[in-house]
Amino acid sequence: MKQLEVQIMGQSYLLGCPEGGDARLLEAVERVDTAMCKIRDAGKVRARDRIAVLAALNLAFDLSERPAAAAVAAAATSPSPAATSADHAGDGQLLLSSLLERLDAALGEDGRLL
Repeated sequence: MKQLEVQIMGQSYLLGCPEGGDARLLEAVERVDTAMCKIRDAGKVRARDRIAVLAALNLAFDLSERPAAAAVAAAATSPSPAATSADHAGDGQLLLSSLLERLDAALGEDGRLL
C-alpha cells in the first residue's frame, strides 16, 4: 500500500492508499477539504474536530440521498419494474452506518480528531 501526503484545511495528513486508488483518494480529500473549509468560513464553528464531524455528517447525508435519487430516475426512465426507494434507502443506511463507524474510529477514544 502506498502513502500519499495530503492537505485538509491546511493540515498535512499521510494517508494509506491502495494501488490504483490515487485519483479516488485525492477526489475524496478534495470533497472533505471543501466541506470543512465551507463550514469554517461560515464562521459559526471554530473547533477543528466539530468542523470535521459536521463535514462528515453532511457528506454522509449527501451520499444517503444518491440511491433514492437514482431509484426515482430509474423508475421514470425504465418501463420495467424498478427497485423501490425503500430498498435503496436500506443501502444508504448501511453506507451511513459504515461512515459513522469509520468516523468514530478516526476520532478515537477521546472523541477528538486532533
